[in-house]
Amino acid sequence: MKGKILIVDDEPDLRAMLKTILEDEDYTVTQAEDGAALRKSFSLEAPDVILLDLRLPDANGLDLLPEIKKNWPETEVVVLTGDTTVQTAVEATKRGAFHYVCKPDIQGLPVTIARAIENRQQKEESHSLRRALATMSGGSAPIFQSAQLQAVVRTIERVAPSDVTILITGESGSGKEVIADLIHSLSSRAKNRIIKINCAALPRELIEAELFGSKKGSFTGATGDRPGLFRQAEGGTLFLDEISEMPIDTQSKLLRVLQDQEVRPVGDTVSYKTNCRIIAATNRRTDEAIKDGKLREDLFYRISAIAVHLPPLRERRDDIMPLANAFLKRFAAQANRTLRGFMPSAVERLTGFEWPGNVRQLQNEIQRAVLLSEGPEINVTDLSISDIKFVPTEGHDTNFTLLEGVERNAIIQMLKETGGNKLETAKRLGIGRQTLYNKIKGYGIDV
Repeated sequence: MKGKILIVDDEPDLRAMLKTILEDEDYTVTQAEDGAALRKSFSLEAPDVILLDLRLPDANGLDLLPEIKKNWPETEVVVLTGDTTVQTAVEATKRGAFHYVCKPDIQGLPVTIARAIENRQQKEESHSLRRALATMSGGSAPIFQSAQLQAVVRTIERVAPSDVTILITGESGSGKEVIADLIHSLSSRAKNRIIKINCAALPRELIEAELFGSKKGSFTGATGDRPGLFRQAEGGTLFLDEISEMPIDTQSKLLRVLQDQEVRPVGDTVSYKTNCRIIAATNRRTDEAIKDGKLREDLFYRISAIAVHLPPLRERRDDIMPLANAFLKRFAAQANRTLRGFMPSAVERLTGFEWPGNVRQLQNEIQRAVLLSEGPEINVTDLSISDIKFVPTEGHDTNFTLLEGVERNAIIQMLKETGGNKLETAKRLGIGRQTLYNKIKGYGIDV
């Protein structure tokens, strides 16, 4: 069924005609002949749309609109009226009506109802999103200002309520973990935990025990039974970050767990049923990871029922200043400082920079600026980032895209500022050390 419609009208013939039309459109239809019957319905499940006659024998439809919105705030109301004056339509809209239809001309009614239901669904999604954001990151909501991020959020709103496996792709520092948190918060599993593991951070010999659990004595150092993250995430969500860095043989065992919905701890002879939603993420291009043997192709197809790509910060510049202002507010409060914002020169530098470390680098940059600035506003001199333009470096391969060239030069500049210290360079750029090593090698940078 498309939706539930309640017809409130005192004309039996009109109600019967509308019921026939709407049921032919696959709607579920109920009826009320007056205001009293409508009020009795308030104790029942809310309809998606009410068709409300403005002239009822015991009530004025305009006066009923606030009551409807109070009892069924999400229900859309389409007014049925024989009064074609603009004033009546405007007044009905002011009191909460979605639209109005003039009797007896109701040919466009199915289209109006379809639009009303779509509007209701969008409002419900928006409310769900606000509730989810309020529970995330200690109440510090992420920024979805740009059209690219808003498109990502719309996809997430549609797929989060299901248990479908989701793969999030995007560069390091672009916010993949935030998106995973949002998916979990919008899902039916939000009342339970989201457990996270960075597959690149664990030694090869420990990752299976961490994921699947282990029995006492199953390997050196296993001094007791370990439940494993699949068991800990029971009823909730398991977030596998940087899954392409997981050893291939472990990927094979993971695939078996996902297919059978059973997990066997290392050293055990008994398997246990598992019930957790899987969200995976990688900063690699999946086609290249598969080609290079870093990601099993069959596992990729298993975890990417829905794929969500998170664009890098340089491709969603509308997010830069909203993020920067949010970070400024947070870090200024932590440092017990009063800062009004950013001077125009600082705004120009921030919005013009390419941010190879993405949101993580921006966050680190703002935190540093807050601690080191002396004035009431962040000045361009408080920033450590340089106004770097793409200039090919002599003696190296220059077959890069413009954005790759900018990123390459940003890394070179930061390496110069740190005297070639890779650990400090990675920290200042807001990226992982291994990610920096990969970029240095990929860009042919001579350190």
